[in-house]
Amino acid sequence: MNLNSLRPAAGSTKTRKRIGRGPGSGLGGTSTRGHKGAKSRSGYSKKIGFEGGQMPLQRRVPKFGFKNINRVEYKAINLSVIQELSAAKKLSKVGINELIEAGFVSSNQLVKVLGNGSLTTKLEVEAHAFSKSAVAAIEAVGGNAVKL
Repeated sequence: MNLNSLRPAAGSTKTRKRIGRGPGSGLGGTSTRGHKGAKSRSGYSKKIGFEGGQMPLQRRVPKFGFKNINRVEYKAINLSVIQELSAAKKLSKVGINELIEAGFVSSNQLVKVLGNGSLTTKLEVEAHAFSKSAVAAIEAVGGNAVKL
């Protein structure tokens, strides 16, 4: 056996269909495209969602809602989390840096303090936003809510 005598297995290969090579080939004339219509023309490509002239699905289905481009996304931190953090590390001031070091928020997130949980120690809390109940709870124990 030599390299020049190697052949593919019988029936494993087919010759390519050569269309548009004259009437003698049996594939001349319309070149397997049929008669007339968009699909027979050169340069035809079906548009995404095209349904043959029928009203496409994305135009039949009603639209609703919108995305507010001015929305500000906050990471919510409850007072219970701040209380645990201050008790564990014996802090009198809890700011963004302390929350980042503890792993509650990342450096590019905005923080909003919510009033869930209770505060027992006097703390100075720094955040980008506060709920009304959080401010009331912080000031009730003699603390201070500083908005950044």
